[in-house]
Amino acid sequence: MKNRRHFLKHTTLWSAALLLRPFKGFSKTGITVPRTGEFPMIISTWNHGLPANKAAWETLENGGTVLDAVEAGVRIPEGDPENTSVGLGGFPDRDGKVTLDACISAPDGKCGSVSFLQHIVHPVSVARKVMEDTPHVMLSGEGALEFALEKGFKKTNLLTPKAENAWKEWLKKSDYQPVINIENHDTIGMLAIDKNGDIAGACTTSGLAFKMHGRVGDSPVIGAGLFVDNSVGGAVATGLGEAVMRIAGSAIVVELMRHGHSPEDACREAVNRIIANEKEPEKLQVGFLALNKKGEYGAFAIHPGFNFALKTGTENRMIDAAYGFGK
Repeated sequence: MKNRRHFLKHTTLWSAALLLRPFKGFSKTGITVPRTGEFPMIISTWNHGLPANKAAWETLENGGTVLDAVEAGVRIPEGDPENTSVGLGGFPDRDGKVTLDACISAPDGKCGSVSFLQHIVHPVSVARKVMEDTPHVMLSGEGALEFALEKGFKKTNLLTPKAENAWKEWLKKSDYQPVINIENHDTIGMLAIDKNGDIAGACTTSGLAFKMHGRVGDSPVIGAGLFVDNSVGGAVATGLGEAVMRIAGSAIVVELMRHGHSPEDACREAVNRIIANEKEPEKLQVGFLALNKKGEYGAFAIHPGFNFALKTGTENRMIDAAYGFGK
């Protein structure tokens, strides 16, 4: 509680300072100027964002749309059996079942989502089919699986030996205590802007390891795990989904950008709302990543440790996000 009071006290002082001068974005190293990127640009969460960004970039170079790019990008970690938090190889729930969530959003405002989907390696592609081939936004559970099979997706056992062994080890104590920046590496969220300034986004996850069977987090929820408004920008979230859903996190970030906040400032404000909303924010991690129509990008997290991948024509690197609580 002491850390929380200390942080909120300084948040109040920061807010007062914003009234006196334009905000330039806080980071753990001090004030940073908003970055204006090159078009095209791709950003995505965590280290698995580097190979994902590469695939998305190649899609754009080969004439694909920005929507094609984000789908192709996040399919990389979805199909990686060594990735224990997304798609194939994801850690199961406490019943030993791998359940997947994903969504995708296009520049024209259309979006699609699947939740609690089992047996399908690429839920983001099923989400795109929901967007393009149905009048709905979200399909869930058995209905989502039936739809995927009708569309030609193949049924696959998603529980790899590595994930199964981890689950069996967890069963010995069945103690559910997510560790900051460990189990919460549970998402890849990607945002891309093409040479014309059009923005698309995608988000996909296997969710928290050893969650209750049936649990769905923020990742497939439009406005929570992902939100894109092509006239403003886009945002994605990662971390404890329940905290993100309680404030409609990504939608809040985009709305703040609509009203003139920089991407990093908007992400910081969303994090502040979570800190104020949660009883023990020092025990959980949430990070937001955002991109606006100008090609400015930024991120902010509760704790240190959240990073994101940036890909432009001149850059391909990981960046540590600014954060609130220090250690």
